[in-house]
Amino acid sequence: MKTVTVREARAPSTTKKSKIWTEANKSFRKHWQFYLLILPAVLYFIIFKYIPMLNAVIAFKDYSVVKGIWASPWAGFKHFHLFFNNPQFWVLMKNTLFLSLYQIVIGFPLPILLALALNEIRNGIFKRAVQLVTYAPYFISTVVMVSMIMLLLSPRLGVINIILQSFGLETINFLGIPNMFRSVYVWSDVWQGAGYSAVIYLAALAGVDQSLYEAAKVDGASRFQKIIHIDIPGIMPTAVIILILSVGNIMSVGFEKIYLLQNPLNLETSEIIATYVYKIGLLNANFSFATAVGLFNSVVNLILLLLVNSLAKRISSSSLW
Repeated sequence: MKTVTVREARAPSTTKKSKIWTEANKSFRKHWQFYLLILPAVLYFIIFKYIPMLNAVIAFKDYSVVKGIWASPWAGFKHFHLFFNNPQFWVLMKNTLFLSLYQIVIGFPLPILLALALNEIRNGIFKRAVQLVTYAPYFISTVVMVSMIMLLLSPRLGVINIILQSFGLETINFLGIPNMFRSVYVWSDVWQGAGYSAVIYLAALAGVDQSLYEAAKVDGASRFQKIIHIDIPGIMPTAVIILILSVGNIMSVGFEKIYLLQNPLNLETSEIIATYVYKIGLLNANFSFATAVGLFNSVVNLILLLLVNSLAKRISSSSLW
């Protein structure tokens, strides 16, 4: 019986690796311009995204600025226990989840409806004008947007309250009523981003096979039937991907806008995890505790992303991976 030596057993594996490296070297020499083009993007993610992940170890330490990250003493899960036992924990979770779900429920379908409506417009000039009007607010900075909201909703000089007074109604302090904060945030966000999001669905509609519309026309289908049976199935893969990404960021509600709209009167509903981390971590210099809260937030987002992606993969053929 022939015995197989260790060298002979490893030979196929070594040959396979050598073949892979040879093909990679050949591909690099042939397409080196493309690799050079993508290099800045790769370096950006490595330097500003992946390397900073190492600093998440602060969450498990009693970080000292003098001692540095790696010389600071280990604290284990101390800061996580402090956060979970904090009386504000459930308030922060409720506010963050409720605001995010509210934003998804309102902000997800409206761009789809806008894209479907724009796709049905046959007048090119009117269609471009509507696209411009709905797309332009996306380029307004957060600070300017918040200033506009405050001016419009001001109890004394706001346009909306002036209109209410002209009808003999009492003025409303929209940003001073906790239950109104979520609606102000979500609907202003929808107004600002709906046009930009609709562009993605318009691009998906442009890729729908035109022969389907011709066949529907021959069969006597109405516009509504075309939307139901052709347009919506055509954009469904894109919509599923965007929905997965939206749910994956459900705990990452926009910090800047919420922080700028906050005041002592609406803090009951406007205090979310992102603003809490900023106040605890930067303003109070409790870096380890803030890092632990931020890490918990990121882990929850990751779990939600994996669950929704798996669910979407089972229900439909569209998923991130």
